[in-house]
Amino acid sequence: MEGAAQPRRPKIDLAEAKPPQAAVLAGVSPLTFGQKLAYGVGSTSLGVAGLGLSTGLVTFFMNQVMGVPAIWVGAALMAGVAIDAVFDPLVGQWSDGVRTRLGRRHPFMFASAPLAMTAGFFFWRPPGGLSVSATFAYMMTLLVMLRLAVSLYEIPSSALAPELTPDYHERTTLFGYRWFFIIIGGLAMNAVLYLWFLRPANGGLLNAAGYAQWGALAAVVIAVSILICCVGTLSRIPELPRLPSQTVSLRETIRQVASTVTNPSLVAVMVAGLIGGVTNGLNLTLSGYFYIYLWGMKNTQISAITFFAGLSSILAVGLAPGVSRRFGKKRSMLTLFSLSIFIGAIPLTLKLLGLAPPNGSLATSVLLCADLFFAATLGVMGYIIISSMIADVVEDVAVRTGKRSEGLLFAANGLLPKLSAGVGAFLGGVLIAVVGISARAGGGAAPRPEVMLHLALAYLPFSVVLGVGSLIALGFYKIDQTTHEENLRRLQQRVEA
Repeated sequence: MEGAAQPRRPKIDLAEAKPPQAAVLAGVSPLTFGQKLAYGVGSTSLGVAGLGLSTGLVTFFMNQVMGVPAIWVGAALMAGVAIDAVFDPLVGQWSDGVRTRLGRRHPFMFASAPLAMTAGFFFWRPPGGLSVSATFAYMMTLLVMLRLAVSLYEIPSSALAPELTPDYHERTTLFGYRWFFIIIGGLAMNAVLYLWFLRPANGGLLNAAGYAQWGALAAVVIAVSILICCVGTLSRIPELPRLPSQTVSLRETIRQVASTVTNPSLVAVMVAGLIGGVTNGLNLTLSGYFYIYLWGMKNTQISAITFFAGLSSILAVGLAPGVSRRFGKKRSMLTLFSLSIFIGAIPLTLKLLGLAPPNGSLATSVLLCADLFFAATLGVMGYIIISSMIADVVEDVAVRTGKRSEGLLFAANGLLPKLSAGVGAFLGGVLIAVVGISARAGGGAAPRPEVMLHLALAYLPFSVVLGVGSLIALGFYKIDQTTHEENLRRLQQRVEA
């Protein structure tokens, strides 16, 4: 009847809809504190594994402690990343299509715990008496196994978050728990490594037994945290989306993957992150050499500096959303990475110009702490916004393909730092070999100061050029707020049709 009040149609949050079948959001209970906490605790494994797989720690251990040539180490890290490049998208796509009593993600997460614990335990304790080539083969095998095991948890657990809750704001809270435990896990295990297992009384940074003991503890922490997440979220499985089983041909699967990962804006973000992240890989690979041999830092000082970098990550998690809302994602990203590149180059520039304070002085410690704190804060804020930008691609892909591929998109997002670190690790190994730094597994002499200056001179301009290249690539990202809202409108029309 004209003029009469019409019943209001329940509004569906399109960001949570799964075209072509809209998700049924009504009747889903809020997550309990225990479920949120369990999900967050699971991410401790990612913080610990991130430290254990960091190019700097792996390169220093294999090269300086076990005597493997640096360029071999770089090649091993590159090989691991190349395997990830194939494995990660397959895991994401596979977990998107799996239908089990435990849901789509939990089977992968449960399987990852024993695999990660086994590989993590044995990587840090190569058998004695092996030749250099045999040691390299052993460690490379375990390194690849560990990376794959971590991926089995990282990708499905990331994709699980949107399934655990359809509520927009509750998801933000859930990811807050995730980031908190990633940072805390990495910080705590970093402190334990340098302040206990590698303390001077135990033999310092070249003590192989210290790494083995730390690796055993890290393996247990990784497995236990994963299992806490798996068991703690089991009660949520009855409320997870129940999607019909699908039989998709290999050709159709390939087409879906291709249409998702070739989205123009996603490609722009991936290329930007890939190019700019190579600098991070280089920095992580060479930072130990610079701190120890160029700046003359002790392990306790290195731990303190890394601790401040971790605090900057916590600050970045709090600041990134507000900055993004205030200035826009693309503009914020360009500004944050530009400032991070500039600030990060200050210490080495001062050292090369002869303007840095003397090694061992308080001023040097303050300079390095302050520089890393601000550069890391800006950089982490940038990467958080990159993740948000990739999330905006989900609706853009859905408009083009009619499907939401959370697992595949999270795999592509997670692949960026892995690829960046691998490429940077290889280039770092090349630079180490070119300037003439040899392995010290037999107690050889430390690199001479002039050699370290040559390494800094080779690294600094290279890293700045790569950083600028990432900013240029980012300019091709096209999704802004207007485009995103138009994507939501078009998805709403499909749901109502």
